[in-house]
Amino acid sequence: MAKLTNDLKDLREKNVSDLEKLILEIRENQFKNRMKHKTGQLTESHLLAVDRKIIAQIKTVICEKKSEEQSA
Repeated sequence: MAKLTNDLKDLREKNVSDLEKLILEIRENQFKNRMKHKTGQLTESHLLAVDRKIIAQIKTVICEKKSEEQSA
């Protein structure tokens, strides 16, 4: 659980453009893992869920930052 908290702190320190670039990198990785899973080459199928979870966390942080900008 501590690792998750540290990851969120790191994400909140980045700006929106860096977070959007990070989403693109993770989506590319997610696509590669999905193709490996379909062909039977991916032995760690939990990585599919991990990528989805990280993308959701990043999108949440982006929304928080955008709402802070609008309210300020």
